[in-house]
Amino acid sequence: MRILVVLPNWLGDTVMATSAIELLASHYRDVKFTFVGAFASVEVMKYHPLCEKIVIDETKKAPSRVLATYKLGRELGKFDLAITFRKQLHSSLLLKFTGTVLTIAREAWHSKFLLSHTPNIPKYTKHLAQQYAQLAMINVDNWNGITPPSKLYIDALKFDKPTLGINGGAAFGSAKQWYPERFAQVAANYSSVYDIIILGAPNEMEIANKIEKELVSLGIKNYTNLAGKTSIKELCANIGACSLMLTNDSGPMHIAAAYQIPTVAIIGPTEYKQTYPWMNEKGKIVRHDLECSPCVKRECPLKHHDCMKGITSVEVIQAVKELNL
Repeated sequence: MRILVVLPNWLGDTVMATSAIELLASHYRDVKFTFVGAFASVEVMKYHPLCEKIVIDETKKAPSRVLATYKLGRELGKFDLAITFRKQLHSSLLLKFTGTVLTIAREAWHSKFLLSHTPNIPKYTKHLAQQYAQLAMINVDNWNGITPPSKLYIDALKFDKPTLGINGGAAFGSAKQWYPERFAQVAANYSSVYDIIILGAPNEMEIANKIEKELVSLGIKNYTNLAGKTSIKELCANIGACSLMLTNDSGPMHIAAAYQIPTVAIIGPTEYKQTYPWMNEKGKIVRHDLECSPCVKRECPLKHHDCMKGITSVEVIQAVKELNL
């Protein structure tokens, strides 16, 4: 069965969607996937053993996105099933333009008009992995309602020593970012137990370099700054080899969950009930329940950033202790 999957825009959301993708693979016979999405999203999915084809969606760059979407849909052709995890007009159009009969998307004015199956899935009542699973199983009668853990097919590295991974960035915006000096303080506290790797995308090198500078000022030498130096595959392989992960709410947090890496996630402005590390048995979040949170904004609209500023390194160190590693 040939299935077209339009992936979420964000890396972390794509990792959360892997639970639904595994359900599709297990509930239909002889599945072959075609994955369409942003570069990071398709890059993490191209290693799936049932992946037949990946397509980077660059229709947004075209003078006419509708025309570019039409051309892409016609090039892709008809599938046995097509599903989009985006609630967005052009993704609905793409499914329609392929000529596929069985098409699935969340309910929206455009999907209801264009596609065959458009369930109304409330946004804030379940974890996003569960929402994606419910969407994927909308045409399946024998699903037991259980959403499995996230799953990636990139082999983890093997480090010589226990390693602590730090991810200080967050692609969504600065409101989700904890502070470099506090990441460094926590890492320094465990530097006698773990080697340290600093992770991040090329656009997160500034915050990674600040963490490195703080580590140096604390006299820490057993670290490696990998920010901006890894591919998506290498990022996953490094995270999968860590013994402990300190991170903001971000793609790397969800990658760590897929590898069941013990994780402490510092969460501020996001809907944590939707985005906590899905089914990570050693995943723990640190957050403060403020009147203004979750605001779900890229930058603090009140200019004080108290949801993150109020979280101390002492709290995060205590959270690590509670993991009983």
